[in-house]
This record gives sequence, C-alpha cells and structure tokens, in this order.
Amino acid sequence: MSALVVSPVVIPLVTMLIGVVLRPYHQQVKVVSVIGAIALVLVGLRLVGLAADDVVLSAQLGGWQAPYGITVVIDRLSAAMVAITGIIGLATVMYGLVRESNPDVLRNFHVFVHGLLAGVCGAFITADVFNLYVWFEVLLIGSFALIALGGGRRRLAGTMTYLVLNLLATLVFLLSAGLVYSSTGTLNMGELGLIFRAGEAPPAATMAVVLMLLSFAIKAALFPVFGWLPASYHVAWTPVSALFAGLLTKVGVYAMIRLVTLMWPEYGYVHEVLLWVACATMLVGVLGAAAQNEIRRILSFHIVSQVGYMILGLALASPLAIAGAVFYLIHHIVVKANLFFIGGIAARMTGSERLAAMGGLYAKAPWLAILFAIPALSLAGIPPLSGFWAKFVLVKASLADGFWWAAGVALLTGIFTLLSMSKIWNETFLKAHPKGEQAIHDDGNLRWGWWAVSGLAALTVLIGLGAGPVMEYAVAAAGQLAAPTTYFDAVTHPGGR
Repeated sequence: MSALVVSPVVIPLVTMLIGVVLRPYHQQVKVVSVIGAIALVLVGLRLVGLAADDVVLSAQLGGWQAPYGITVVIDRLSAAMVAITGIIGLATVMYGLVRESNPDVLRNFHVFVHGLLAGVCGAFITADVFNLYVWFEVLLIGSFALIALGGGRRRLAGTMTYLVLNLLATLVFLLSAGLVYSSTGTLNMGELGLIFRAGEAPPAATMAVVLMLLSFAIKAALFPVFGWLPASYHVAWTPVSALFAGLLTKVGVYAMIRLVTLMWPEYGYVHEVLLWVACATMLVGVLGAAAQNEIRRILSFHIVSQVGYMILGLALASPLAIAGAVFYLIHHIVVKANLFFIGGIAARMTGSERLAAMGGLYAKAPWLAILFAIPALSLAGIPPLSGFWAKFVLVKASLADGFWWAAGVALLTGIFTLLSMSKIWNETFLKAHPKGEQAIHDDGNLRWGWWAVSGLAALTVLIGLGAGPVMEYAVAAAGQLAAPTTYFDAVTHPGGR
C-alpha cells in the first residue's frame, strides 16, 4: 500500500520529469501530460474508494520512524482533495492542448502544471508540519513560473504582487514551524494534536500555531490579507488562472481545517476569531466583485468571498458545520475553475475581458451560455446544484449553533453573488456586441477546452443531484476530523490501516 499512498506525488513528479526530457518534442509533451493527469485522477478515485470504507492509509518514508521520518497519511478528506486535484489538473491540461504561436509556452506550461500538482498533492497527504512547508514551497515555485508564463508588463506586475505576499506567508510559516519544534520537540501532526488536546502545549507553541494559521490565512486569501489574489489571478493565462482559482487558496483552507480540528476540536477563542474573519471575508469579497468590470477580476473577488464560507464551517466547529466546509471545498474547486475556463473562452471569442466590450454570445454560442449558467448558478447557491446544498448545510449549522447573524451574512453574500453572475450574464451573453456580431469569432482552436468545461459542468450537476452520497462522505470525513483516533494511530504508527 505504500506505493499507492505516495503515488499522488510520484505521478505528477514523474510526468514533469518526462516532460522535461521530451521538451523538444511538442506533441509528445502534450500526450505525456494528459496521461499523467488521467493517472492522477484514477489514483485519486481509488483512494476515495478506500477512504469510503474507512481505510486510513499511511506510510513512513526515508527509513526513519515517526516522529523523525516523513509521514504521509490519506484519510477521507485528503483522498477527496487528491481526487478533485486530479480532475482539475486533467481539465487544465486539456484546455492547454491549444495551438499557440509560441510552442515553448505550452511545453513549459505542461511541465510546470505537473510540478504544481505534485506540490498540491504533497500538501494534502503530508502529516508533518515541516514537510507541509516543503510542499508549499514546491507549489509556490510552480505557481511563480506559471503566472509569469508568456511575460508582458501586466503579467509581470501581477506576478510581483503574488510573489511578495506569498513569500511573506511562507516566511511566517517557516518561523512558526521552528517555534513549534523548539517548544514541543516535534513537528508530527499526530503528536502535536495529542499534545494540544491534552492541554499540555506550552504558550509558545500555541502562539506559534496561531502564527502558522496567519500564514495559511494569507495563502487562503482571508480578510484582511486577500488583496494579492484579485491583483494577480486575472493576469495569468486562462488555464493557469483557472488552475489557481480552483486549487491554490484551497490548500491554505485545507491546512487550516487540518490543524484547527487536530488541535482545537471544540469551539473556543480561535474559532471565534475565525468566525468574524469568515463573515468579513464573505462580505468584502462579494462587494469587491460588485465594483469590478472585467470578468476574471469579478471571479477573482468571488474566490475570496467563497473561501469565507469554508472558514465559516471550520469556525463553527460542529460536526455538521465541518461537513459543510468539506462539501463546500469539493463543490467550489470544480465550480470556480470552470468559471475561469469559461471566462477565458468568452474573452477569446469577444476579444476582450471588459464587460463593456463583450456581448452577443448567447446568439453566437448558446452552448457556452448554458455552460456558464450551470457553475454561475451553483456558485450563487441555486437548487438543485452543488452550491445550494453546500450553503444550505452551513446556514443550517449556523442557525443550530445560535449564530443567526452568520447565517444572515451567508445568505446575503449568496444574493450578491447571484447579482454578480447576472451582471456577467447580461453583459457577456444577452446584450449585443458593441462592434457587431462579426466581432465574435471562434477559431476552433479550443475544442479540448470545450470538452474540459463541459465535463466540469456535468460534474457540478452530478454533485448537486447526487448530494446525498457526497454529503454522507463529507459527514464521515467530518467525523474523522472531530474524532481523529485512526488518524493519530496512522500518523504515529504509519504503515498500516
């Protein structure tokens, strides 16, 4: 089983290395990239199947036993995150099968994508704080390379904004990891969880973990440290911004969920702070979106607001709320990546990302209008799509715990989200193009992109219509997070179930 446990990292790393070797051969790089992405999807689904049977997989790497060795663990939450990472990775490389005037851009793109996927998957399966830092560094390097791909003054300016804030978050993370080790003598998540749950954590360790959560908050784009995201995501090449929108902030959210549930399982001062931060993030993000007039800038601000919902579930700390946060993670990764893909197609067809310069797509490309409507309505929480069930569970959990005002913020944010999606719909699809219908063109170069967005839209509908099994999985995942006995055993005695 050890090979299966580490395969989410090994597959993208091997794919990346083969891509480097085959770099002079453009078509072969594409083929290898797609095969690697498909392999990651299959492994992710296999892991989900095992996790659904309450199997917690673990392995100890490097020949050292815990807590000194490199421990990797896959439970329900990490298995789901690996599977959804593979799906978004596959959609991204499919969109990247376009013809470009500069083939070097695409060769570099496929190599960098798999390097980033390795970092993301590594962060999801590691059970060691220092190795979590290492995988953050890996995905950070890949993301720097991807966001700057193709150059240009606007793109490089966005890259610098992204670089500075994420390097600051990484520095804070490294310093806090050092403080945790110096005060507890371990960086193993299982041992840290046992120390904190037993009330034996020294004040220095508590402050260090709080600092660590601050670094994750920056990476997750929470209020008030979210400004880097809407300043950078919209400048990247479309498949890059879609990949970022789907995955990168969720790595920060995942890390927060993992650490907070391990160390502070019951509602306390940390959760109270997170509750206010979550509500502020929802409101500020959705209001920021209302003030924008470019499609991907609007969608970038909505990443911020939607992250607030996930942190709301974490803050409430009840089993139902945690289940809602897990469900929201799964739903939002698919929906948000797809909206960025569709926004890129719309901009390519109309020649602009500014809403005022777009239009006429409903008459010219009605299928694209339908594909946009599905994730847009899901993002706003319209039944029976996946976003409705995610929001419903979080609102229900808020009311059950007496936080009616948090439920009100969540509902109000959903209304404003619907208004934003209606704004994009009206300007991009319904109104006539300012330069006439002849200004809209489809060069037929994005046929693989159409398959990617169609698949993700179908998955959104499937999650919504099959919300029962997905919610059952999320509830069971929340149960593992709330009572992580099997996780502790797997982390401290890796190699078994």
